[in-house]
Amino acid sequence: MAGEDKKDFNAMLRQDKGMPRIQTVTDPATIEKYGGTRMYLAPPLAYDRLMRQIPWGKLTTVGELRAFLARQGGADFTEPISAGAFVSIAAWASFQRRQDPTPYWRTLKAGGQLNDKYPGGALAQAQLLQAEGHAVVVRGRKHLRYYVENYEAFLFPLAAEPDSFPSGGLENGQET
Repeated sequence: MAGEDKKDFNAMLRQDKGMPRIQTVTDPATIEKYGGTRMYLAPPLAYDRLMRQIPWGKLTTVGELRAFLARQGGADFTEPISAGAFVSIAAWASFQRRQDPTPYWRTLKAGGQLNDKYPGGALAQAQLLQAEGHAVVVRGRKHLRYYVENYEAFLFPLAAEPDSFPSGGLENGQET
């Protein structure tokens, strides 16, 4: 994200932007790719709440967060672009407040890849993960990518927090 020092990520974290809600998609390629028509849009705070559940030494992925939110929201899938952005917002909000941290470094991209968009980039995330006992490997020659070795063995099962997902999964009861 550009200009992180000028943005108030904690304010961004609390913007609901009309979410949560389910949107029906009709594009055949999207339906085929994601396996359904009901797309869940979760607010940034929902991602932050789930990321906070990951204990020391354990991991999750953005895909795991997305799948959990879709199940809880009664949808087929979650919107992927906003999910990546909201995970980054949660990371930067934690970094900016420096108190009551969200352990964002424990949330990986697909395949166990570290996230360049987190505060300090993938190298800072690698240091935090290594401090928790994870082995980080580098792949690539020109464009280096960092991964947690054997990350699947450290995945933490997500659980709903009380009152975080009302009956039906939608806070406002709306489907668009």
